[in-house]
Amino acid sequence: MKISMNSTFKFIAFLLAITFLNCKQKETFQDFKYSDKKALITCPELNSQLFNEALYSFEDDILNYYKSNRSNTTLVQAYNLFVRDATGNRAKYDQIISKHSLNVFEALKNENNLWDANNPSSHLNYNGPLLECISINMQNKHLKTTLNALISTNSMSPKLFGAPLSTQYRQALSDKYLATYIAFDLYYAKLFGIDFSKVNFDKPESAVDFNQTPKK
Repeated sequence: MKISMNSTFKFIAFLLAITFLNCKQKETFQDFKYSDKKALITCPELNSQLFNEALYSFEDDILNYYKSNRSNTTLVQAYNLFVRDATGNRAKYDQIISKHSLNVFEALKNENNLWDANNPSSHLNYNGPLLECISINMQNKHLKTTLNALISTNSMSPKLFGAPLSTQYRQALSDKYLATYIAFDLYYAKLFGIDFSKVNFDKPESAVDFNQTPKK
C-alpha cells in the first residue's frame, strides 16, 4: 500500500509540474496589440497569433520610421525603403524597432524550430516550418521558384534572395506570406545583434492605417 501511495503521489506531482509548465508557456506573451485585426497568415504547427502579431508590429515599425522622415510615406513606400536598406546592410534597426516589437521578438526567441544558430547567412531557420509555409503559400511564381530553389540547394541567404525581392516589394501588401519572409529574415533575425540597452524607445509613434490605399 505504501508503494502504491508513493507512486500515486509522484504521478500527481508529475501532472502538476506538466500543467504548470504548460501554463507558463501559454503566458509567455499576452501583450497582443493587434488581436482585433484579421489573421494575415495561417501556418500549421506554428503559433499563428504570435506570428501575425509580429508581422503587424513590423509593418507598424517600418511605416512609423520612414514617415518620421517624410510624413506622407505609405506602407508600400516603407517596404521599398526598408527592403533596399536591409539588403544593402544600411537598415538602422536600433531606430526602427519599437518597444512592442522588442517584446514580440523576446517571445519569438522561444519558438521551436524558428531560429538556426549555425546559419552563417541568417539566424532564421531556412529548413523550419515557417519557411516551408511561406514557400508553399507565396503568390509570386518567380519569387516562389527562386525561394524553393535556394532552400533546396542550401544556398538561401538574404543577399541572394534580396536581388529578385527588391523589384517585387510591392506585392508584400497583398501577399502576406512574402511580407512574413521580409519581416522575419530581414528584420527579426537581424535583432539578435542589437544592444537594446542603447535603444531609445521613447520616440513618438505615428498612428498606422493598414487599410490605406498605396500610391502608385
